[in-house]
Amino acid sequence: MNDAFSIAGIPIAGRVLLAPMSGVSDLPFRRAASRLGAPYVVTEMVACETLAQGRADVVRRAARSDDIALTVIQLVGRETQWLATGARIAEESGADIIDINMGCPAREVTGGLSGSALMRDLDQAERLIAAAVGATQRPVTLKMRLGWDDTSKNAAALAVRAEGAGVRAITVHGRTRQQFFKGASDWRAVAAVKAATRLPVIVNGDIVDATSAREALAQSGADAVMIGRAALGKPWIAQTVASALKSGSAMVEPDLDARLDIILDHFRDSLAFYGDRLGLKTFRKHLARYIEDAPLAQSPASRRAAKAHLCALDLPSAVEHGLVALWQETCADIAA
Repeated sequence: MNDAFSIAGIPIAGRVLLAPMSGVSDLPFRRAASRLGAPYVVTEMVACETLAQGRADVVRRAARSDDIALTVIQLVGRETQWLATGARIAEESGADIIDINMGCPAREVTGGLSGSALMRDLDQAERLIAAAVGATQRPVTLKMRLGWDDTSKNAAALAVRAEGAGVRAITVHGRTRQQFFKGASDWRAVAAVKAATRLPVIVNGDIVDATSAREALAQSGADAVMIGRAALGKPWIAQTVASALKSGSAMVEPDLDARLDIILDHFRDSLAFYGDRLGLKTFRKHLARYIEDAPLAQSPASRRAAKAHLCALDLPSAVEHGLVALWQETCADIAA
């Protein structure tokens, strides 16, 4: 697979990208993924109005780091003034690329006429895109779904409008909003978006390994893939999928020792970024998935018990000690 890929002249060092995920793709996760070879990791969804108001938790979602080569900040909103303000703040915060969310299916987002609800009002969607594009010198991209429901799959129509309004790349999740995350992602339907625009198109949805990435690219004709939920507990996934696509061989994932180092580095970064109390609480979803996915020797029941125990601990030192002990137990079993 040819790695040459760019958005508005900005080189992207690979065609396997990581999606914005609320509660997952915070700065410590993005730093971990970037260290492990991900060329493009989008921030959590950032609400423009509360970003402009300076709410601490929202500002934190847009945090950048010199350890990440490319900063992509995703914005969400329903009013042109706030999209414009959000785009300006994102640029001032160091964004290299600004992404607009018109794909989130969550009721608390669509109920406020944001996210994928905007696919029901393409005029307003176009106005919002134009407001963001006009407010920044940075490239603006768009993430969306196939449409609101099966009777209104209008992704290609929105793509045409978005290109006309100045968007420089489009990501399409291969489901409608009403599907949420149920059913299979329809990668073939993304081909209509690719055919409707000259922009780079990125296909998203149900891409979990090199096999699904290869098939998604073939069916959609897209320029790149974007991995979402499969990256939780596997911040190395972009690099392992990209390497397998390029070589045509099986994916090679980190061994147990390497995984432990990755987990501990990620955990310590979370503590440093949030402080011990919030850092520990925030990290638990990552910790649970790291344990679930690790090739440990324990039985499923023992693994569940270990995960529950470690995720209930309140002291960072106890978590580290417990993790190391869990890994040492597996190593001892293998040696025996």
